[in-house]
Amino acid sequence: MAGAVKKKKQGYSYADYLSWDDDKRYEIIDGEVFDMTSPSFTHQSIAGELFRQFADFFEDKPCKAIIAPFDVILLKGAKNDNEIYTVVQPDIMVVCDPKKIEERGIVGAPDLVIEIVSPSTASKDNIRKRALYEEAGVKEFWLVSPSERLVRVNKLGKNGRYAGEEIYDDTAQIEIAQFAGLSIDCRRVFPPLPKIRKVKAPPAKKYE
Repeated sequence: MAGAVKKKKQGYSYADYLSWDDDKRYEIIDGEVFDMTSPSFTHQSIAGELFRQFADFFEDKPCKAIIAPFDVILLKGAKNDNEIYTVVQPDIMVVCDPKKIEERGIVGAPDLVIEIVSPSTASKDNIRKRALYEEAGVKEFWLVSPSERLVRVNKLGKNGRYAGEEIYDDTAQIEIAQFAGLSIDCRRVFPPLPKIRKVKAPPAKKYE
């Protein structure tokens, strides 16, 4: 989840990123820097429940579920930190190749990435990050919309492109083909809607 652009020159690298010590969270996409807005309670509630379901399934399995903040470093052929221009922090990811997991972050594309969108990030997540994850080879990319109570699932085709977006509502069970046996219960992901109190109408006035 990324917010406003950091007001500095473009072309920042991972080496620059490592030098910042202001205790704020940032993402870099193709050298452009974005600061990370503070998440809402609903965002954190959804992220926590999704992570719990993934983590429970992957317990004692090779794949690992990871929740933000944790860096994903996309090399794009770079050989040193000065040549890396994309570092992001997905809300949730699944990584099955242990060679990609380092103390500093995930180096390379996760197998599955989830971004929980907000009004300020919807355009970036739907367009820019979708293209970024597609190019990086992320097999499955989810966009979760708390306001719409929907999950949009994009799967990488044989041509290396996302196509045929699948949309699930807050009652769905999402079966994940690449992880046989894993089913995400959307009823537990989205917080219950507030109950609408019925107000008894006052008796009609009688006129004589």
